Amino acid sequence: MKKLSKIAVAAALCAGGIGFASSALALDGQALYLDATKGGCSACHGKDGKSPIMPTYPKLAGNNAEYLYNQIKDIQSGKRNNGMTAAMKGITHMTTDEEKKAIAEWLSTQ
Repeated sequence: MKKLSKIAVAAALCAGGIGFASSALALDGQALYLDATKGGCSACHGKDGKSPIMPTYPKLAGNNAEYLYNQIKDIQSGKRNNGMTAAMKGITHMTTDEEKKAIAEWLSTQ
């Protein structure tokens, strides 16, 4: 019985980790990233997430999806608040949490 319990716990943990990616993959992260009505991430960070319009703006492509998602959420809540977050704070409300996850997931694969 102990072995079965360990397997059940391991399966639950794996499913929880996959949940971030699987729910986000149902949405088109690239389309959301490019969509001006969803904040237009590409306007500042570049269509590929690697070529921001200003050298002080971060390159987003290739970063860990969970890290990217948490940065967006921290900017939205005000937890991350510096000179570079002012523009983003005003647009983070334009996407749902699931859309933010999809964008972060897509960027992590670039």
